[in-house]
Amino acid sequence: MTASNPRLQPQVVEEATTWCLHLAEGRLTPDQEREFAGWLEADPSHRDAFERAASVWQAFDTHASAPELIGIRGEALATVRQIHKARWAGASFLSRRWRVGVAASLILAAAGVGLWMHLTPHAYETSVGERQTTTLSDGSNVSLDADSRLDVRFDGERRRLWLERGRARFSVAHDPLRPFTVETGGKLIVATGTEFSVERLGDQVRVVLYEGRVSVLDEKRGERSPTPVRVGSGHVPADNALTPGHELVTSGAAVEAKLTATDLAQPRAWESGQLVFSDESLAAAVARVNRYSQSKLQVADEAASIPVSGVFTAGDVRAFVDGITAVFPVKARVANGSTILTLNPERIRPNARSE
Repeated sequence: MTASNPRLQPQVVEEATTWCLHLAEGRLTPDQEREFAGWLEADPSHRDAFERAASVWQAFDTHASAPELIGIRGEALATVRQIHKARWAGASFLSRRWRVGVAASLILAAAGVGLWMHLTPHAYETSVGERQTTTLSDGSNVSLDADSRLDVRFDGERRRLWLERGRARFSVAHDPLRPFTVETGGKLIVATGTEFSVERLGDQVRVVLYEGRVSVLDEKRGERSPTPVRVGSGHVPADNALTPGHELVTSGAAVEAKLTATDLAQPRAWESGQLVFSDESLAAAVARVNRYSQSKLQVADEAASIPVSGVFTAGDVRAFVDGITAVFPVKARVANGSTILTLNPERIRPNARSE
């Protein structure tokens, strides 16, 4: 299964392709140069779209005979011929036809009409209760947690990945000339050769570093380039990078991220079928448990923030509920076929309400 990068809107791709066509036809006029420069600076996605379109444009000669591209190009050419018939008069039609066909092919491919590897990331996806390990084309290894999705697109200059949901651990093949970036929840995690995991948990992004170094950046709308996340009281780790044995937790609502030391065996336990919680909020624990069960647990009222600890077998929901309700001030009730975890006032210590 594949999916186009959701960050590039069809209109932006079309504009980028149009500029490729102008540049392929010859030098831009001074007015066009100013217009092109303004378009590039107007939004970061414009430069990204243009780089993609240019990359495909340059590679098209090599792959022009591919059956899927021949069909796309033929359909695109017919569409563009109808729209621009007045402009394709006489000899100019013969000289422009191939280039306009390519441009239209790029537009249509980006919109999902064709399969074109440079514009369409490859998707790796697991279902509920399923884990997956795979080796990417650059030699990097990825372990994908249950109910997770990762989109991957590599080119000659960059290795870009988008974690749409769930969790993944990356063992990155060293290539300093091609940064390895994982984008999720408005954050950009940058590495060249290292081992780390990234998780989306509600509105949180969690990054655990096992080996090497990674930088975690904020991608704020309207800014030209990502900025380092703020950690603690404005403190940013040296070189904006995490060091091994640390976990960084950030959320959309929080101004600052939280950086803590962590036992590296705990965040890797899911790869062997165990879920380990150490003072995790009940809401976070339930979100992870739900990746392994078709019968989803729910958390209500103040119970969501109760810190819980324990080791559980992934997929054994009954054992999780029994363990949580036996040790923590939580009770379970069933409503409409769903198990709902709520606060149990009778189990709260007398002074807990004032702490």
